[in-house]
Amino acid sequence: MQRRRNYHHGNLRDALITAAMQMLEKEGPEAISFRALARTAGVSQTAPYNHFESKEDLLATVARLGFRELVRTQRATAAAENTGEKRIIALGLDYIRFALAQPQLYRLMFGAGVTEWQAHPEVAEAKAESFLPVSEALAQHLGYEGKADQEAIETTAISAWALVHGLSMLLIDRTLDPAGKGPGDAKTLASRVVTSFVEGLKNR
Repeated sequence: MQRRRNYHHGNLRDALITAAMQMLEKEGPEAISFRALARTAGVSQTAPYNHFESKEDLLATVARLGFRELVRTQRATAAAENTGEKRIIALGLDYIRFALAQPQLYRLMFGAGVTEWQAHPEVAEAKAESFLPVSEALAQHLGYEGKADQEAIETTAISAWALVHGLSMLLIDRTLDPAGKGPGDAKTLASRVVTSFVEGLKNR
């Protein structure tokens, strides 16, 4: 018989999130269930319901934490680079590194396994915050300021986001690496693509 673990109040929630993240990367969101998580944590099958309303609630929590981590790495990257072009390139490469390091988490953050993101405004809020570092870097680099330039800032930032998101997904799905050449080639390709985008900003 499996030995039950004693969790202090609040610790079980963290343990379930950790177990869900580990299960997510190994098997994808479809494999996650409260029964499997309870078994991993060594608690009753009903215990997860004391902390999460449903599996989707748990997955939304994991997605929000993913965006919070992305915000942290993007902020740190922006702070480490002083010049405009280098900062934007570094932000793009950091974003792609994040996606490739945790592909299943990245998929979850953008919709896999959750049917109704509108029911989780905290995820949308964290996602919007992850968009700010590149938006701010682009605005500063291109000299955009004030409400008059708001649409231009948004358009350029969305273009940058679409680029790194699309490239991340192509690399995750191995569309751009059919021969399985590995992360070294992915890094080189990402650097070329992001640098090309930033160089194109000079014509704006």
